[in-house]
Amino acid sequence: MFTKPDYNKCVLNVSSTLAEFLNVKTLNATLPLLKEKLKNNYKNVVFICFDGMGIHPLTVNAPKDGFLWKHVVDTLTSTFPSTTTNATTSLNTDKLPLEHGWFGWFVYFDQLKRSVELFTARDYFTREKVNFDLLPPSNDYYFDKADSEYKITSIMPPFCKKSKFNGIVSETISELFDNLTIELSKPYKQFIYCYNPYPDSTMHDFGVTSDEAKADITQIAQGLEKLKNNFTDTLIIVTADHGQIDVAGEIELYKDTELTDMLKAPAFLEARAPAFWVKEERKSEFERLFNERYGKDFVLYKTQTLIEENYFGSRGEFGYLLGDYIAIGTDTNKIVSLKEPDGPIFKGHHTSLTKEMTVPLILIECGKN
Repeated sequence: MFTKPDYNKCVLNVSSTLAEFLNVKTLNATLPLLKEKLKNNYKNVVFICFDGMGIHPLTVNAPKDGFLWKHVVDTLTSTFPSTTTNATTSLNTDKLPLEHGWFGWFVYFDQLKRSVELFTARDYFTREKVNFDLLPPSNDYYFDKADSEYKITSIMPPFCKKSKFNGIVSETISELFDNLTIELSKPYKQFIYCYNPYPDSTMHDFGVTSDEAKADITQIAQGLEKLKNNFTDTLIIVTADHGQIDVAGEIELYKDTELTDMLKAPAFLEARAPAFWVKEERKSEFERLFNERYGKDFVLYKTQTLIEENYFGSRGEFGYLLGDYIAIGTDTNKIVSLKEPDGPIFKGHHTSLTKEMTVPLILIECGKN
């Protein structure tokens, strides 16, 4: 039922391989197949992370004989939790989750007595802005440290920090491909790092099996095929930070006051991987009650067990942020609400260890001159 993250064959290892290619020191394993392709001295090397475009969304929405599947060369895992905050920070920084600490959408900091949304720097409950410097930067880009003949360019949405080199802003799929067309037409050697928030945002709103998700993935396939047909001497590397599943129901955990009264702090982290700080004298009771009420939809683990089994990587100092227990969503595809929702619940989601954990490694070689 669960797919354990493999930090030797993970989205992080794409960045580790590219860091080595750009002469940036890496402590992580590299991917032999990608490493071999990079030896071909391409004029352009392009890396694109399409948020949420994991194996399951491709299986649902891309024809098996179509362009994308023809170029899938391997399957990788996401990080855990399999969520954008965690996985893209690993992609940006070439660090394991335990090393960077950006584990999920929001984390409870005992030093602040607050649950903080990491990307927005807001209190999850009050929406107040919070000044915190308790984690290393999530946007300390490894490619900003490159020592290479390649000119470095990044193409990312406006909410991402620009690279210190050539930081180009684009948000939509079409804007990304328009900018790539311009950059790939330039005469010098380039390494281009791209992050695009689709199809993830579409699948959150409409679901993995929706016509809207299919349209996004079709547009991505068409854009990549057009680049292959129009350019030479270029290697395009495509993966995703995680996949998604269609949500099959919501558990209003914040209403379970019998359970929440056992906590030392509000539950936190993610909707398919909630974490809990539990009062010492209530732990046995908490385990019993949680398993009785939610054991079909979530498997409760002691956090220390997950740390020791390297679910967050084999080194790092931020495990203390993960609480006493983490509940991992099963293939019943339920999510939990940790506070009263202020809008419609997601139709598609991720963060657990089921179908959202596997992502493709896509390599597109545009012919050598």
